[in-house]
Amino acid sequence: MQLKATTFNNILKPILFLLLLAPTIWLIAGLWLNTLGANPIEYILHTLGDWALRILLLTLLLSPLRRLLNWIQLVQLRRMMGLFTFYYASLHLLCYLWFEQGFNLSSVYSDVWDRPFILFGMTAFLFLIPLAITSTRNKMRQLGRRWKVLHMLVYPAVIFGVVHFWWLVKADTTEPLIYALLTFILLTERLWRFKRGEKSGA
Repeated sequence: MQLKATTFNNILKPILFLLLLAPTIWLIAGLWLNTLGANPIEYILHTLGDWALRILLLTLLLSPLRRLLNWIQLVQLRRMMGLFTFYYASLHLLCYLWFEQGFNLSSVYSDVWDRPFILFGMTAFLFLIPLAITSTRNKMRQLGRRWKVLHMLVYPAVIFGVVHFWWLVKADTTEPLIYALLTFILLTERLWRFKRGEKSGA
């Protein structure tokens, strides 16, 4: 499967960009219209985290889809989706530090040890930082083969992100279970291809 370069770059990419930006627009509109419920800060915090994890999983799904559909262009979407993952994860962390902790580092330290799921979330975010920093073509050229090795950090990032979400949820664990199963399938598929000596990419 292949689209014309102009169609892919001028239509598909802008559509994807708007779809990835839609949760931000939804939250801004919700704040403006006062439709985010009784605790809008908590709603925003959780929504940002949810979308960071969802987009990260969708990013990992691109490589299997590329192979399944024989659509090489799909890999060109990984950078945009990866940066949106980092964008939503950064906002998620910022909301936690600002609205829940008031940038009080001692309070954050205590909270991390009292609620281990926060430690897992912050660790997942730390894994994303070098991925975002080295996502440019220039960095890819500078790092060479090391770039692919570095970008394998996406795997522990998604694992820690799923654990963070699972431990956060107190009642209905259906959604984190779905994410965990999807993560297991995606990582198992990559491990299987690695053992066969195939190059899978992130």
